[in-house]
Amino acid sequence: EKLQAWENLGQSTGLNIRKPEDLSREVIQIQQREITLKEENYALSSRVRSLERSQSTLLAEMTQQSSKITEEQNKREAQESLVRRLQRRVLLLTKERNGMRAILESYDSELAPSEYSPQLAKRLKEAEEVLQRTQNHNMDMEAQLTKAQEEMGVLKQQLQTVELELETAKKQQVSAADGCSSATKEEVNILRQKIEDLEKERQRLEEQNNILEMRLERHNLQGDYDPVKTRVVHLKMNPTAAAKQQRQQDVEELREEVTRLRELVRSLQDGGAVGLLQGGSYITTPSLNLSLPPSEEVLDLRKQMESSKLTNQRLKEVFQKKIQEFRTVCYVLTGYQIDITLENQYRLTSVYSEHMEDSLLFKKGSNGSMQLMETEFSKTLGEMVALHLHHQKSIPAFLSAVTLDLFSRQTTV
Repeated sequence: EKLQAWENLGQSTGLNIRKPEDLSREVIQIQQREITLKEENYALSSRVRSLERSQSTLLAEMTQQSSKITEEQNKREAQESLVRRLQRRVLLLTKERNGMRAILESYDSELAPSEYSPQLAKRLKEAEEVLQRTQNHNMDMEAQLTKAQEEMGVLKQQLQTVELELETAKKQQVSAADGCSSATKEEVNILRQKIEDLEKERQRLEEQNNILEMRLERHNLQGDYDPVKTRVVHLKMNPTAAAKQQRQQDVEELREEVTRLRELVRSLQDGGAVGLLQGGSYITTPSLNLSLPPSEEVLDLRKQMESSKLTNQRLKEVFQKKIQEFRTVCYVLTGYQIDITLENQYRLTSVYSEHMEDSLLFKKGSNGSMQLMETEFSKTLGEMVALHLHHQKSIPAFLSAVTLDLFSRQTTV
C-alpha cells in the first residue's frame, strides 16, 4: 500500500518520486529555487530604488537646467534690447550731426565776406569741440556695444552648453527607464498603488481632523466649559445695576427740582410777588406795576437754577463720556461698532470689514427677540445665516463666525 501511495504521488505531481529520498531532493530543489527567486527579487527591488533615485536626481537636474536656460534667455533678450537701444542712439546722433552741419552751412552762406573769416574760425572751433565730444561719446557707445556683444556671445555659449546637458540628461533618463524589466515595472506600479492608497488614507485623516477641529471650535464659540474644572459665579448684588439705579434716581430728583424752580421763575417773570411764609409755602400777590429790584430770594433762586443747569450739563457730559467709553470697549472686545439707525434698529459694523458699507442690520421685536434684516452684505453670508441663525438659533455664534471669516480674509491677503 505504501508503494502504491508513492507511485500515485509521483503520477499526480508529475515528478519522478518513487521513494522518500526523491521527495526530499525535490523539496530541497524547490527551497533552493525559492531562495534564488528571493535573491533576484531583492536585487530587482534594489535596482528599482536605485533607478528611482537616479530618476529623481535627473529630474532635479533637468529642472535646474530648465531654470538656467530661462535665466540665460532672459539675459540674452536684455542684452539684445540694450544693443538695439545703442544702435538707435547712434543713429539719432548721426542725424543730429548731419542736421547741425546743414545749419552751419546755411548760416555761413548768408555771412558777408568781411564777417566770414572770424565767424568761420569761431564756428570751426565750436564744431571741433562738438566733434571731439561726439567722437568720445561714440567711442563709449562702441565700447559698450562691443562689451554687450561679447557678453551675448558668452551667454549663447552657456545656453548651448546647458541645452546639451539637458539633452544628455533626457537621454540618460530614457535609457534608464528602458533598462527596467517588465517585472520591475510591475513592482514599481505596485509600490505606486500603495503610495496612492496611503495618500488617500492621509487625506481622509486630514479631513476628519479638520472636521473635529471645527466641531471643537464651534463648541468653544458656544461657550462650553468643563463643569469639573470651571465654576460659574453669579453676583447677587450687581454694582453696575445699583449704580445705574442710583444715577437714575439722582436725575429724577434734579429734574423735579428744575421743574419746580422753572415754575417759580416763570411766576416771578409774570409780575407776581412771592413771599415766604413760616410754613415754607409761597404766596403770589398781584403785580403793582412797580419797577423794583430783584429780591435776594429771586437771586438765590436764579443761582440755584444756574447751578441745576450746570449740574445737568455736567451729568450730560459724564453720560456722553461713559457712553462713548462703553461703545469703545464694546468695539474693542467684540469687534463690532453698534449704531442705532432707527427706533429698535441697530447696525453692526465689523472692525475687519473690507468695505465701509459691509454691515449687519438687526431689528428688535415686540417680544425682545432680535431679527437679522437683509442687506447687501448679509446676502453673501447665506451659509452662516442658515447654520447659526436658522439651525443653531445663536446670534453670538453667527457674529463670531462672521468675525473669523473676515479676519481670515485679511490675514490671507
